[in-house]
Amino acid sequence: MTAVQKFATDGIAPPERLAFWNSLVDRVYSGTYVKSPNDEFSGEMWTWQVGDLAMIRPRSTASFVGRDPRYTDDERLILHLQCRGSSIHKQSGTETTLGAGDFIIASPHEAYAIDLAAHELLVVEFPRAPLAERFPGIDDALRQRMSGSTPGARVFHDFLLSLWRQSQQGLADDDWQDGVSQVFYDLVALAMRGASKPDAPAQDSALRRRVLGIVEAQLADRGLRTLSLANTCNASVRTIQNMFAAMGTTPSAYILERRLARAAERLVSAQGASITEVAFELGFNDSAYFARAFRQRFGISPREWRRK
Repeated sequence: MTAVQKFATDGIAPPERLAFWNSLVDRVYSGTYVKSPNDEFSGEMWTWQVGDLAMIRPRSTASFVGRDPRYTDDERLILHLQCRGSSIHKQSGTETTLGAGDFIIASPHEAYAIDLAAHELLVVEFPRAPLAERFPGIDDALRQRMSGSTPGARVFHDFLLSLWRQSQQGLADDDWQDGVSQVFYDLVALAMRGASKPDAPAQDSALRRRVLGIVEAQLADRGLRTLSLANTCNASVRTIQNMFAAMGTTPSAYILERRLARAAERLVSAQGASITEVAFELGFNDSAYFARAFRQRFGISPREWRRK
């Protein structure tokens, strides 16, 4: 297993950032290139290899990502999970839109392109065979949106996020890596089986993507709540509540969960910020309440999380 590596455009002159980013993404996933709609491109990327899983976690301003066909001896697949923002994936004449929480599996052996708003992704490239064993209908599921609102998809999302948090702990042995790979394939198959059931009406799906996108964009807003979401989306409070109920949660619980997840990341990545600053940055009014909620969610205090 390789150690996590972080790359960022900070400290690089703006005119040189896109060239730097293209060199980076091509080195990580060969044949990949990035274009930006303006001169203000900036980004961060973490890379990690766990067993046969080649993982990256990029976040950047709006961009266009393309990849040329990749030819290898073994057949592989690539998964894009939309953590924040939205994207449009294009491959083999199919166009698929992802909202926060959704994911898609495609083939790196065929050219594909992605139009991305400001975003954060989790991307994993892996061998096809282990997933095909667990999900025999894999060919029919390629290039299709997998809903992030199903229980299986939420468990899979949480697993990937926890795996990245584990990456901060350092290297692990071969048995651990093999176990992680097996769990990854099991949970992808579980999420795909749930997503293959009849989807919600298109109107409901569009509302869900919009609401979740607003939550991700406004976590710092202390006034973010059910009523503000309803007003922004021109929907009733009951409609917003029912949408989250279908996801197995409530608006306030979901907002709190996303704030805590983002805070856990910021505590590690923003070492110069105090714990109180991180709490206020993510919409908490009270640092003591933040500490209690964080301990209840992760089992340790924010200070201990940062130290570990």
